[in-house]
Amino acid sequence: MSGGLEPTEEYDGSIRVRLLDDSAATEEFQCSSYHDAIDIVKEHQYTVTAAKIIDRDGDVVFSSVDMRIEDWAVEWKHAKRSLSVTVEEYDCPYDNIACFADDLCVKCKIDKVREQF
Repeated sequence: MSGGLEPTEEYDGSIRVRLLDDSAATEEFQCSSYHDAIDIVKEHQYTVTAAKIIDRDGDVVFSSVDMRIEDWAVEWKHAKRSLSVTVEEYDCPYDNIACFADDLCVKCKIDKVREQF
């Protein structure tokens, strides 16, 4: 029996971190999770010209040329969290794409108050 929670995401090493350096050879690390990839980028971010995280499809999902790893990690956590949230389906009569059953737009809130009276 384990002493803690089991990991919720595991990868087969197909997530890679590529470290590009103008004065040295390119290094590539196989990672078992995005957490590991983020840690590697943080560890090397100031010693290389560019660092990239490449997903299992071969797409570059992070490049240090475009943004800081700390900012990307925050966005990645938010995106991951939003994927795990189940939201009751709701069709806004005003076609507001940001209107949800548990977070109504202003017009829907006004309609809801009007219905109560």
